[in-house]
Amino acid sequence: MLEMTREEFEELVAEALDRIPPELTRLMDNVAVFVEDEPPADDPELLGLYEGTPLTDRGEWYAGVLPDRITIYRGPTLRMCDSREEVVAETEVTVVHEIAHHFGIDDARLHALGYG
Repeated sequence: MLEMTREEFEELVAEALDRIPPELTRLMDNVAVFVEDEPPADDPELLGLYEGTPLTDRGEWYAGVLPDRITIYRGPTLRMCDSREEVVAETEVTVVHEIAHHFGIDDARLHALGYG
């Protein structure tokens, strides 16, 4: 398995977020991004997870709720990649994939766009 500290991986996630176009980040609302070492035990290969209510599903009822949560998982990413360059690329794809869920884009469309 490729070695990378939690801090280094968090920096890659931050850099991937910085590459999201500003016109999209301005539209993101009530969402927080986290890095965890491992995903839930029932899905050990999970690279990222979006939990919340997509912007497209929010209505007048949406007020006073906790932020949506995007979690990027370090362990499975490092296990599937053979180089730092692969980790950088996979982290960027995973971050974009989870942010797309925040915008209401489903997995089928993301796979078609190459963000699967």
